[in-house]
Amino acid sequence: MGRTEQATFAAGCFWGVEEAFRTLTGVTGTQVGYTGGHTEKPTYEQVCTDATGHAEAVLITFDPDTITYEQLLDVFWRCHRPTQLNRQGPDIGTQYRSAIFYHCPEQHAMAERTMNALATGGKYDQPIVTRIVPAATFWPAEEYHQHYLLKHGQAGASCHL
Repeated sequence: MGRTEQATFAAGCFWGVEEAFRTLTGVTGTQVGYTGGHTEKPTYEQVCTDATGHAEAVLITFDPDTITYEQLLDVFWRCHRPTQLNRQGPDIGTQYRSAIFYHCPEQHAMAERTMNALATGGKYDQPIVTRIVPAATFWPAEEYHQHYLLKHGQAGASCHL
């Protein structure tokens, strides 16, 4: 394996988002955690208060020679409803917001381009509310959250759509 890159996405409950990416050919690792907030080393309990500013997110390590960032964006857009503000299904709060945390200018441009294409493509009857922001410190979630669905015999499952 050659070089790797990272992508960070928030799209609701991180268990299902991680599962959407975990088994993709070219994804070499996934880690769930918290990013985009103002509290250092937040815990799940703190993030759930909706007071830390963090989003539940997935940090993806991938081989760009096998899977492109654009392909990862395609999965991101399909694995949640980007028109729901601060929620996915019954999960409500800013920690469940839709966000792309870009790691370089190329990721930023590609995220903007794909979002604009979706916004004008007629797929959604409401505006896309996904935020596209620079990657911030990523705090790994507690170990029991890592690969949660896989550990609980629900590999391939997803959270609410």
